Amino acid sequence: MAARKKAGAKRKKAPAKRPVTRKKAAKKPAKKAPVRRAAAKARKPAARPVKAKPVPLSPAALPPPGERIGVVTHYFSHISVAIIKLEAGRRLRVGDTIHIRGHTSDFSQRVDSLQVNHASVPEVGPRDDFGVKVREHARENDVVYLVR
Repeated sequence: MAARKKAGAKRKKAPAKRPVTRKKAAKKPAKKAPVRRAAAKARKPAARPVKAKPVPLSPAALPPPGERIGVVTHYFSHISVAIIKLEAGRRLRVGDTIHIRGHTSDFSQRVDSLQVNHASVPEVGPRDDFGVKVREHARENDVVYLVR
């Protein structure tokens, strides 16, 4: 149990402290900044004619390698298969050569097999979605051209 204080007991006061006076530090004379002299100006070499750097062409600026037949809608990287949606009025057969071009893709290859719903077919018609095994990485929205 906690001990109770007696009602009549008074605490002793601590003796009064004298106020502390600080001595002011003597001011040191300010240092003068070192004199700086201007450096001699360097002469510029004679101006040389600037050669124009060749501007790399973006895939959109290049002429199409053939007629546009479709667009890559999906790419399965683990099996290297691109899903392509054919545009209206187009046909694609096994043995045709296609060119896939996009922001970072640009390659041609021969169509070895076409698959629709996991079944091999010799030909696909307009507005079909089909899978093609590709030899390089294709990306969504890459354009597919038929090379003649």
